[in-house]
Amino acid sequence: MFTGIIEAFAKVYNIEKEEHNIHLTLESSISSDLKVDQSIAHNGVCLTVVSCDEKFYTVTAIKETLDKTNLGQLKVGDLVNIERAMKFGDRLDGHIVQGHVDQTAKCISINTLDGSWNYTFKYNKNSNNITIEKGSITVNGVSLTVVNSKENEFSVAIIPYTYENTNFKIIEVGQTVNLEFDMIGKYITKLYLKR
Repeated sequence: MFTGIIEAFAKVYNIEKEEHNIHLTLESSISSDLKVDQSIAHNGVCLTVVSCDEKFYTVTAIKETLDKTNLGQLKVGDLVNIERAMKFGDRLDGHIVQGHVDQTAKCISINTLDGSWNYTFKYNKNSNNITIEKGSITVNGVSLTVVNSKENEFSVAIIPYTYENTNFKIIEVGQTVNLEFDMIGKYITKLYLKR
């Protein structure tokens, strides 16, 4: 489990393809604190550390992950939002995040406001995922509050701290992001569709 409060950036150092999988080697300020078998969220995707040293660590993304997320679009040099799994007893500053991306979305607009930014995303409505006004959403692993919720579109307001300390500062219109919808909303939607 994660909280959606981004801990650091990781810079993609190497990408190695093996059959349908990719091995991502990343450089991060927390690499020396990591250990093999640890779960780390990468742009909201929970991946297991398979090797690490003082400067770099490696994770593997399988075909299922690559099909449902934006990780297959990463290039060497890209910045990834990362968060280690939460510890029991810690404060839950964001919301409950599983690290299981539901689908991707496209950024369709970015509006610069006086001291903040408004990002709007559009996703495939056939997935039966929903947002609600003032509900929670995870975008590239960042826990955010939904504003302007529509059938397959929503916006989020980004404060300067979030802009500077996540990869929102490099998101552009047309770019693909990972979405994890609110867990409670997913259960309610599933129950409703069974009626």
